[in-house]
Amino acid sequence: MSSTTIVGDKGRVVIPADVRRRLGIKPGTELEVDVRDGGIVMRPLRRVSVRDLLGIAGRERVKLKEVEDSLAEE
Repeated sequence: MSSTTIVGDKGRVVIPADVRRRLGIKPGTELEVDVRDGGIVMRPLRRVSVRDLLGIAGRERVKLKEVEDSLAEE
């Protein structure tokens, strides 16, 4: 999926509505911004509370990295 947008006077970029809907981006959503291979990559930050993680692994011991990787795949 590719879209085009314009950088405004103050450096603001409007993310096209179809992209916002697809990624669940709403007003106030924080975005992570990276520079990679001469381009800009933006992705919504996922905030996960401890309560969200309760019971996720049952009685098994799970490394935090495994949980983070699993959440990143969604």
